[in-house]
Amino acid sequence: MGTVNVKHKAEEVCSIARTLDIVGDKWTFLILREAFLGKVTRFADFRDRLGIAPDMLSNRLNILVDADVMEKQPYREPGARTRYSYHLTPAGEQLLLVLAALQQWGDENRPPASGPSALRRSVDQGRPVRVAFVDDTDTVIPADGVVFSLTDPAPVLDPRP
Repeated sequence: MGTVNVKHKAEEVCSIARTLDIVGDKWTFLILREAFLGKVTRFADFRDRLGIAPDMLSNRLNILVDADVMEKQPYREPGARTRYSYHLTPAGEQLLLVLAALQQWGDENRPPASGPSALRRSVDQGRPVRVAFVDDTDTVIPADGVVFSLTDPAPVLDPRP
């Protein structure tokens, strides 16, 4: 995955395709995971925690910065050169739901023998939470009760057999 011209790709009609142009590989999702769960912000910490090659990490971070998913902030340790830390933007923070959905799918469809590596819980009561479709009245809708309607004259996509 090379550097993505985000502005050019914005012309792509499909939201999923546009999003995958930015976050569509394993390393990018793992970088986002560390930013969310590990509160990692520094290049060396991402590199060490993930075991990712520096050039690949640099490429992925640049893509996330160019797409306004993360932002660079300069910092300087005493006696050292200026370096940059990487922080999620509001758009980046919205990807937490995507990561939670991937984790939920993995826990249900690819469970490790030892059980989940992380649990999703509510902050206030510590109760288990799940990712779900919710309508405009805050009612949870089962996946088989949801259809995707295209905004052009194409027919409605109904995932049910």
